Amino acid sequence: VLDGAGLDVDFQISSPSGHVIFSDYRKSDGVHTVETEDGDYALCFDNTFSAVSEKVIFFELILDNMDQDIADSEDWKEYIQGTDMLDMKLEDIMDTINSVKARLGKSVQIQAVLRAFEARDRNIQESNYERVNVWSVVNMVVMVVVSAIQVYLLRSLFDDKRKVRT
Repeated sequence: VLDGAGLDVDFQISSPSGHVIFSDYRKSDGVHTVETEDGDYALCFDNTFSAVSEKVIFFELILDNMDQDIADSEDWKEYIQGTDMLDMKLEDIMDTINSVKARLGKSVQIQAVLRAFEARDRNIQESNYERVNVWSVVNMVVMVVVSAIQVYLLRSLFDDKRKVRT
């Protein structure tokens, strides 16, 4: 939860057959790993316990289903002709490129999560900043009123109540 009162929400994952796989209640963040089957899954974020305040939520769905990508990238090898040494070097280069691609994908995912955490922290800081400013103004007004009352009371102590007419 990036923004909203309480920074918490209920979360539920349902399988294609309708069974609840995982549920969290009133959590601000979480990471869940699920073994999947074919079909459509349901992700439910529930804010009914706090219907007055709205929430901003960040979620990311990461699929570790890399087998199809590897099969597609292997198709180019059947068209290459040449010596065995050349094929070996090309395979090494492609393995290195695939490794770099996978690592770049992971780094993009990690950066997205860090941006979400940064946005949540910034929202908390901004609300704290507003709260501090409001209470500072309230304290200043109270201090000015109290000082005015003290000056009035102190002057009233030294006022001469007797009226002398001559």
